[in-house]
Amino acid sequence: MFKDILNNIEGVSVFPIFSLIVFFVFFTALGYWVFKADKKYVKHMENLPLNSEK
Repeated sequence: MFKDILNNIEGVSVFPIFSLIVFFVFFTALGYWVFKADKKYVKHMENLPLNSEK
């Protein structure tokens, strides 16, 4: 049923390619940010839940 519906939609083959590109760009950018992030900022955010200050 869903296969027939998707086959009748024109241009539906673009969506998997677009999704793959978005996935790749997002996780590449996230990986870049993780490795280039300021270590002081990461340490501050890491200890934030443990602070008892309000």
